[in-house]
Amino acid sequence: MAILFCRTTIIFLTLMVFMRILGKRQMGELELSELVVSILIADIGTLPLQDIGMPLINCLVPIITLFSLELLLSGLTLRFMRLRPIFFGKPCFLIRKGVIDQQEMQRNNLSLDELLSELRSQSVTDISVVEYAVLETDGTLNVLLDPSDRPATAGQLGVAPPSTGYTSALIVQGRVLSENLRSCGRDERWLRQELKRQGFSQPRDVYLMTLNEAGQVFCAGKDRE
Repeated sequence: MAILFCRTTIIFLTLMVFMRILGKRQMGELELSELVVSILIADIGTLPLQDIGMPLINCLVPIITLFSLELLLSGLTLRFMRLRPIFFGKPCFLIRKGVIDQQEMQRNNLSLDELLSELRSQSVTDISVVEYAVLETDGTLNVLLDPSDRPATAGQLGVAPPSTGYTSALIVQGRVLSENLRSCGRDERWLRQELKRQGFSQPRDVYLMTLNEAGQVFCAGKDRE
């Protein structure tokens, strides 16, 4: 049991380290090479956990190799942009000026039901109002409406709403985030006074408290059991 625990811990820490090296973009989006690496690592990582007699190095070497290849490929495609279409493909237009490109639909093995479902998820039910629909290399669909059908912005309406700036969390589930409090230029005395003004006696009674750069405070108490 102890051996299995140690092996699991080593594999987990190794994967965490390399995922941090790859960066947050790779964790939020999966290009083709990243998807392949993820599938292979998922299979390789389970082998030494299923077979305790298997040397752990037989698992770590392939994992490190795959991550190294992914880092190398990412570096090359950043340096030599011409390589990106070869390894990752390129964005394609599924809709132009309200007209569906049927050849691109077939080339990407995308059905009309899938396209309509993706449009509905972006609150678009009428294809005729779509100026462009672009299928990105990571599989996401970006939709650009005709200018006449886009929501009006404050600038277009001639309105200049005040900026509230960045919002920081000061208390999360009863725990005071002292670093955020200091970065907002506030101290414990101010926090106690603000809590009293909001009707709370202790931070532990607060579920969430935030403060934006305009000085606006949002405070929500915990549910009473």
